[in-house]
Amino acid sequence: MRIVATCLLVVMACIYGAARWGESAWPAPWIGFVRAFAEAAMVGGLADWFAVTALFRHPLGLPIPHTAIIPHNKDRIGDTLALFLRDNFLTPAVVARRMARLDIAGAAGRFLAAPPDMDGRLRKGASRLLADMMDALDDERLGGMVKGAIAHRLRAVDFAPLVGQALDAAIREGRHEPVMQALIVWGSRTLDANAALIRQIVHDRAGSVLRWTGLDETLANAILSGLQRLLAEAGDDPGHPLRAKVMEGLETLAHRLQHDPEMQARVGRLRDEIVGNPAMQAWMESLWRQARQALLHAARDPRTALAGRFGDMLRQLGEMLEQDARVRHLLNRFTRRMVVGGAAAYGDGIVRLVSETVRGWDAQTITGRLEQAVGRDLQYIRINGTLVGGLVGVAIHAVGRWF
Repeated sequence: MRIVATCLLVVMACIYGAARWGESAWPAPWIGFVRAFAEAAMVGGLADWFAVTALFRHPLGLPIPHTAIIPHNKDRIGDTLALFLRDNFLTPAVVARRMARLDIAGAAGRFLAAPPDMDGRLRKGASRLLADMMDALDDERLGGMVKGAIAHRLRAVDFAPLVGQALDAAIREGRHEPVMQALIVWGSRTLDANAALIRQIVHDRAGSVLRWTGLDETLANAILSGLQRLLAEAGDDPGHPLRAKVMEGLETLAHRLQHDPEMQARVGRLRDEIVGNPAMQAWMESLWRQARQALLHAARDPRTALAGRFGDMLRQLGEMLEQDARVRHLLNRFTRRMVVGGAAAYGDGIVRLVSETVRGWDAQTITGRLEQAVGRDLQYIRINGTLVGGLVGVAIHAVGRWF
C-alpha cells in the first residue's frame, strides 16, 4: 500500500508536468482543471505522507519537532493502554456483566455429553503435547512433591473429632450392633481355635498338686466353657451386661475423641506414625505412579480413555449438567465469582504487566509492531488525501474562473 500511495503521488506529479506543458502548447480551458487537480493532489498527498510518517519516524530523517511521535511517547502509550484495559475490561463490574451472559456449565455439559470427534488434528496434537510435557517432567522430583503434598494434607487433618463424630452417629443409629455381633462371633471362634493353647497355659501355671490330681484340665475346661457361655449369652441377649459395658466404653471413646485434648493428641501421634511409616510412603508413591500412568494413557489415547468407565462418568456428568438447572446455576455462579474475584485480585497486576512490557520494548520494536498493525489503513489515508486534495484543487480553480 505504501508503494501504491507513492506511485499515485508520482503519477500526479507527471500529470502536473504534462498539464503545465500543455497549457503553453494548447491553451485549452480544461487543461487548467487538470493542472489544478494534479497540483492540489500533490499537496494533499505530500501533506498526508508527512503526517503518516511523522507518527513513526522523522520524515526524511530530519529532526523536525513533533515528529516520531510513537517512539518518543511509547511509555505513555503503554500506560494509556494499560489503563484502558483496566477501566474497560478488568474491572469486577465489567467482568461480572460479561460473565452473567455466559452459560459455562451448559457448554461444559454439552461438550461432555457429546464429545466432538477425537480424530481432529488439533486434538491429537494437543494430546501428544500434553503427554510429552508430562513425560518430560522429572518423575522422581514430581513424585516426591506429590507424596509430600499428600503427607502434608494427611498430617493437617484432625482425625480424632471425625472418628468420634462417626462413632457417635453409628451408636445413635444402631449401626454398631452388627460390628459388635461380629466381634462376639470372632471371639467365640478364636477361643475354639486356641483352646489347646489356653489349656497349656493353665497347665504350665498350675501347681504340682493340681497337675498331679488332674484339676488343671478341669480348670481349663471350666474357663473355656465359661467364656464361651458368656459370649453366647451376649450374642443372644441385646441387653446383656457385657454388651452394656462395651457400649459404655464406645460412648466414652467417642466423647474423648471429640473433646479430650490428650486423646486427640494420641490420635495425632498415631496418625503421624502411620504417615511416616515406610509402608505408607511406598503406598503413596505407588498411588502417584498409577495416577501418572493413567494420565499419560488418557493423554496419548483420548478416544480409549473416553470409551471406558471414565468416559461414561464424564458423559453422565455432562447429561446431569444439561438437565439439572439448579446445578448449572450453582456452577455458573461459582465460575462467575471465581473470575470476578480473579479480576479484582489480579487486574492491577495484569495492568502493570502490560505497562512494563511496553516500557521494556525498544522504540524500533513498538514502532514496527504498530506500523504492521495499522500501516495499511494509514497508507489509505495518503491515497485519500491525494484524491481529495485534487478534487479540492479543481473546486478552487473553478471558483477562481467563475468569480
